[in-house]
Amino acid sequence: MQLVKTQRDALLRPLQIVSGIVERRHTLPILANILIRKEGEKVSFLSTDIEVQITTHAQVGSGSEDAMTTVSARKLLDILRALPDSGDVSVSLSNMRLAVQCGKSRFALQTLAAEDFPTVALAEHYSAKVTLPQKTLKHLFNMVHFSMAQQDIRYYLNGLLLVVDGKNVIAVATDGHRLAFAQITLEEEFERQEVIIPRKTIIELQRLLEDSDHPVDLEIANNQVKLSFSDIELVSKLVEGKFPDYTRVIPKGYKNEFSISRDGLLRALQRTAIMTSDKFKGVRWVIAPGSLKISSTNADQEEAVEELEIDYGGDTVDIGFNVTYLLDVLNNLKTDQINIALGDANSSALITIPGNTDFKYVVMPMRI
Repeated sequence: MQLVKTQRDALLRPLQIVSGIVERRHTLPILANILIRKEGEKVSFLSTDIEVQITTHAQVGSGSEDAMTTVSARKLLDILRALPDSGDVSVSLSNMRLAVQCGKSRFALQTLAAEDFPTVALAEHYSAKVTLPQKTLKHLFNMVHFSMAQQDIRYYLNGLLLVVDGKNVIAVATDGHRLAFAQITLEEEFERQEVIIPRKTIIELQRLLEDSDHPVDLEIANNQVKLSFSDIELVSKLVEGKFPDYTRVIPKGYKNEFSISRDGLLRALQRTAIMTSDKFKGVRWVIAPGSLKISSTNADQEEAVEELEIDYGGDTVDIGFNVTYLLDVLNNLKTDQINIALGDANSSALITIPGNTDFKYVVMPMRI
C-alpha cells in the first residue's frame, strides 16, 4: 500500500520538525518511532516522549487508502538526508515493513503497530489563550533560557516560569545562582496565569519557532500547555511545584551603578576566562571611580588582568563572579550598552538595558 510519493524535501521537513524530541534509548522502544497517519493526501507525523508531543502535517499522501504505522524516526530521517536532493521518494507499507524507494535506492524498515503508540491526551479545558507573533515569543524565550537549571533536584527550576498577567507576558528562569527576567506587552488583557514549562519544551520551541510575524496560539490548562503555529502543534506537560518569588530576588535601590559597552565587557571577560580552570570559573572585579579591573588566576599561579574605563563615581566594590554566568547573558543580549548596578561584595549584581525595564538579569557573587 503506497503512503507517500513526493519530492525528498517535502517529506524531510516534517520529519525534521517532529524528530527533535525523539529519544533513542527509552524504556518504551516504540517511543524511538514516529507515528505516521495517512488520510487521503494529508499525512500527519507525530512524535512524543510522554512529556512533550509534536504533530505536523504535509500534503504528500498518495493512493486512496487510509493507513497508519510507526517507524524509527532516526533511521527514516538518516535515509532521507542521504538521498539526492532532487529525487522523488515513494513510501509504501506491506507486511509490517515500510519500504522507502528513490531511484535505484531501496530500504525496508521494521514497523511497530500504531495502536500501541502512546499519545498525550489533550486537556479538556484550556483556561487561557494568548496569540502573539512567533518572533515575539521566541525572543522572550531567548532572553531567559540560559538561566534554566539542568537536572536540579529542585525540579521546578528545570524549566521556565511563564506568567500571563494583564497585558504582560513574563518569562523567568533561574538555577539558584542567577536569574533572568523578560517581559513583553500585548494589546489584549488576560487573567493572571502562572505555569512552569519544562526545559526540553523550551529548547524545542526555540528550534521550531520562526523569526516571523506569523501567529502562535498559546493555550494554558492546569497541567498542560499547547502551542499551535504554522503546521505544528506542540503539547507539553507542565512542571508541578512552586517557583521562587522572582520579585524578591531582583534587587532595588542600588546606588553603585554604571553603563558599559556590552561588546567591550564581553571581550574582556572572554580573555580573562582563558585563565580560569574547568572547576573554578571565578573572575574578580574591582570597581572604583573611573575604572573596572577584571582579573583571574588559576592553580598554576597564572594570571589575566583587564582594565576598562567606566563613567563611575560610586563606592569601591571588590566582588567575584562566575564568568560563565556573565558570558551567557552578554552573548544573548543584542544591545550596545548595558547597565550594571551593585551593592557590596556580598550582594547580587543587577544587569539591565539602558532605558528598558523589560529585561533584568541578577547574578549572585562568588568567593574568589
